Amino acid sequence: MRETEEQSGLREAVRAVLARHEGAAAWEPLTRQIGVAALGVPETYGGLGCGPAEVHVVMEELGRSLSPVPYLGSAVLAAQALVAAGESAEELAADRIGALAWAENGSWEPGAIRSLAAPDGGRWLLTGVKEHVLCGDSASVLLAFARMPGGRLGLFRLDGAGVRREPCGVLDRTRPQARLVLDRAPAALVGPAGAEGARILARVRDLACTALAAESVGAAARCLELTVAYAGQRVQFGRTIGSFQAVKHRLADVYTAVEAARSLALGAAHADAEPVLAAAARSACSEALSLAAAEMIQLHGGMGITWEHDAHRYFKRAHGDAQLLGTPAAHRRRIGSAVLAGLRTGDGP
Repeated sequence: MRETEEQSGLREAVRAVLARHEGAAAWEPLTRQIGVAALGVPETYGGLGCGPAEVHVVMEELGRSLSPVPYLGSAVLAAQALVAAGESAEELAADRIGALAWAENGSWEPGAIRSLAAPDGGRWLLTGVKEHVLCGDSASVLLAFARMPGGRLGLFRLDGAGVRREPCGVLDRTRPQARLVLDRAPAALVGPAGAEGARILARVRDLACTALAAESVGAAARCLELTVAYAGQRVQFGRTIGSFQAVKHRLADVYTAVEAARSLALGAAHADAEPVLAAAARSACSEALSLAAAEMIQLHGGMGITWEHDAHRYFKRAHGDAQLLGTPAAHRRRIGSAVLAGLRTGDGP
């Protein structure tokens, strides 16, 4: 799957901005000059009408530089939740930051959601605790899933009252998270499809897994790039360490894992985040990043465990992302369940 000229231009533009602007300072030029937040939003909902393939390009570049900008939490999770609910995401397609409160009790599974939404006249009151909320401490648009009477999931927009935001201690400081405590927090049901929370959540999860897979590939590829460069420069016993067969084999293993993961990530993006492909990409890309980050530290030797080198940052991102949106094992279970369901209905392999 070759990139189009437009996608290659997008990659170059994003990489150039990230090179010129460090950290969170990149968000404004990324959104206002390039319009990255609008890429995945259909034109009818206030965006540019691109899709997961363009989001893949942006996420891969963000992963490569470990950028802390709120793209995943706002432009993917929150914006796509609005789109799936049939509501405009124009404000998030600009430069406002949104957050989607989803996980509870240490789990990303929909069945773990216990927050309750109680009707109160023309509004709803939400009570519960949401964990691992990306952009939760800075978002001006807060969305949350909660159980409506009868047990159905609904998607709600909080107005800010009755919400206590608690920053979480995280291993990877480039990906801040928050805990939201909802105490009869006033909220409105989102869009005409807001009560179809299970469907909305399933779609958002697949899109987010596809995007996160792309980010993991970008970070893993950068780990490999830096490690290969170091192996070609570091001299030990009168030879560069990259000339030793054992080192060559380890780098080859990482290369194979990264390229296989890249193929799955691209496949999921070009298939519009089809559920099984999204789960496969999420699992494989997370494990490829964990392998690449671990080998980066090992093959850099003593330098790899210093604060001055970037190796620890990629290692932390790898381990943080391995838990985000569900573990690789959890996504493999999703694939297994889909295959078994297909076999029972006669649609499986």
